[in-house]
Amino acid sequence: MHLKNSKVVVIKIGSSLLVDNTRKIRKKWLLSFAKDIKKLKSKNKKVIIVSSGAIALGCKKMNYKKANLKLDKSQAIASVGQIELMNLFSQIFSKIGLNISQILLTLEDTEERRRSINAKRTFENLFDLDYIPVVNENDTIATSEIKYGDNDRLASRVAQITNADTLILLSDVDGLFTKNPKIFKDAQLIKKIEHIENEIKDIYIKGVTEFGKGGMNTKIEAAKICNLAGCNMIIANGLYLNPINRIEKNNNCTLFVSKISKLDARKKWIISSVSPKGELTIDDGAKKALINGKSLLAAGIKKVSGKFNKGDHIKIIDIKNNEFARGLSSFSSDEIVKILGCHSKEIEKILGYISKSEVVHKDDMVTI
Repeated sequence: MHLKNSKVVVIKIGSSLLVDNTRKIRKKWLLSFAKDIKKLKSKNKKVIIVSSGAIALGCKKMNYKKANLKLDKSQAIASVGQIELMNLFSQIFSKIGLNISQILLTLEDTEERRRSINAKRTFENLFDLDYIPVVNENDTIATSEIKYGDNDRLASRVAQITNADTLILLSDVDGLFTKNPKIFKDAQLIKKIEHIENEIKDIYIKGVTEFGKGGMNTKIEAAKICNLAGCNMIIANGLYLNPINRIEKNNNCTLFVSKISKLDARKKWIISSVSPKGELTIDDGAKKALINGKSLLAAGIKKVSGKFNKGDHIKIIDIKNNEFARGLSSFSSDEIVKILGCHSKEIEKILGYISKSEVVHKDDMVTI
């Protein structure tokens, strides 16, 4: 039901779903989850999996207890566990004909604009190749100062940079309750939250397992990130077999509804940039095209000012030197100098490589 109109879906699975309390790997569960993914893909949905479990599987292999680990030791164990994790996914998913790939991210990969664009392109290329990206935090090099801290936050950032429609956090509870359901029998599941700040003021539920980090508060923080990115978020119980199918059939979960469209969220982010890196001066014909909702092409550019990279914020000014729009450049300033005034068909020949035809795409631009 919730996923019907979603084209890009990010699903986060926690360590407790892969490794049970007795440290046994839940292979039967993972196979049922893989079948759910295959069903989503059959409906032409692009799926990204954010999976915890590297440290849990590393601890299992090396017979360590996670609770006693210091950071440097956990980094080493994560490097052992990451291989175990990907082998597990590969072994299970290949049984039903699904291809997986591995993406390890650090905090800067999603916080720094240029790196997040590179990450987004990698995801898009993997979709084109019909591979499912399996994402984890790069625990082997991340220090406490530069960590996401939990995969709920990582998943929300992945949803943000990939322009996902829905993020699903599979947890060990059905969703967000009016109070802690493990303590209070009269706790009620909240099915839908439309105004996050107002509706969750008095709710705080902490849930920590031996292997997992994220309590309900981290999930609410993830929902706030999604909300601002125009992405809906679902918290659901993943302990059951076929957990995604169960969400669609039973609707037994909490849905956080984003009131912002993805395009509006992106444009608000663009317009809020404090320091654009450069300027493009455009002719009247290009200005008219932008007013009519078109993208900015090289042919309409008269002048380039400043030094900037692909993906940087830039100002767009008219020939009377009035700021007219802002946007994200698809080219560096050096590249635009070479192609300004040229027809889009000439770009590949001039630069010597294939690139986009729009210098600033209409979805990456806000007129002022």
